Amino acid sequence: MTGPVILLGYRASGKSTVGSILAERLTWPFFDMDRAIRARFGGKAIARIFALHGERAFRDVEAERTVAACAGGRRVIALGGGSLIRPETRRAVAAAHGFRAYLRCAPETLEARIRADTATRSERPDLTRLGGGVEEIRSLLAEREPAYRAAADRVIDADDRGPEEVARDLEQTLRRGGSA
Repeated sequence: MTGPVILLGYRASGKSTVGSILAERLTWPFFDMDRAIRARFGGKAIARIFALHGERAFRDVEAERTVAACAGGRRVIALGGGSLIRPETRRAVAAAHGFRAYLRCAPETLEARIRADTATRSERPDLTRLGGGVEEIRSLLAEREPAYRAAADRVIDADDRGPEEVARDLEQTLRRGGSA
């Protein structure tokens, strides 16, 4: 495979952690979309970027960085949870000559992980008027999951599995030629 491995999924699904482990196993560079966006805004937390610049500015940079990252060669990319909102990012992900995996988790698992991770809670804005929590996750997953599934070469259940196990599963899939 000459293209990237792209990890898709909702926040707290494990994209960044699994991606970092997988990149190390493959000895490929790791590209974390959230980190790249924060760097573009001077290191500000994503919640602060939303508050100061608005979601549109955030999504503009996210789309620009996603298109550039997907055009690169061998690397592991952890996309942001909302990256597939924009048509240009969906096209870039679809055109990447690599492998795309959706790390699927139940809303209750995601909510528990978000609640347990104080950095995630302080870094990330609520994205709906529901004010966070499992109802917000269910609402956004209803919108986003069809795009995650459509873009993915493989859906990986990451609910009850640790990041090392998910990374090992992905590595084995890639070494077999990227098939399910």
